Amino acid sequence: METLIILLFSLAIVLLIISFFGKDKVAKLEEDLEQMTLTYIQDIYQLKKKVKILEEEFVIQDDPVPVPPVKNKSTVNSNDIEPIHEKSQVLSLYSQGLSLDQIARQSSLTKEQTISVIEQQRLRGE
Repeated sequence: METLIILLFSLAIVLLIISFFGKDKVAKLEEDLEQMTLTYIQDIYQLKKKVKILEEEFVIQDDPVPVPPVKNKSTVNSNDIEPIHEKSQVLSLYSQGLSLDQIARQSSLTKEQTISVIEQQRLRGE
């Protein structure tokens, strides 16, 4: 009986020592998760930087070209470039479902210019 108790006690001590030197699987999982999170955050940061650069390029490309002043609105053709705020206003009104005549009246553009802005947006969207 004494040998059995000594044997079990010895086994318990050996297992306790092994448990101290064994690898902790939870710690490994936590480390892997932390590494994946850092990688994910870095990727998101890089993507945000790229999107910001693209947005800046897009805004630069959309800057209006100066157009000489026009005396009569009926002589303005549909190829004239409208300022950005008029384009966004036209697109906003169009998305609200207003007719082309209403949009032209509210944005102080001709119907042809209004159609041109909407068609340009459709071409960009595709």
